[in-house]
Amino acid sequence: MPHVTVRIASGRTEAQKFELADAITRAVVAVAGVGEDAVSVGIEDVDRVDWVEAVYRPEILAKADTLYKKPGYDPL
Repeated sequence: MPHVTVRIASGRTEAQKFELADAITRAVVAVAGVGEDAVSVGIEDVDRVDWVEAVYRPEILAKADTLYKKPGYDPL
């Protein structure tokens, strides 16, 4: 029962969010070997000015050992 949460800088359209959720769902189904009905995807908008405190520090720096894809930027 994979659930994926995407925190993304604000500014994407609803159509882009649905497309992203669909692509993530297809990838999870293909790689994890689960049915599409087992996958859920949440997308949370984050204002760019809040990114460092809302996402980068608590989700990227603090959980670096759980990241399988690390960002190529350092906003600090």
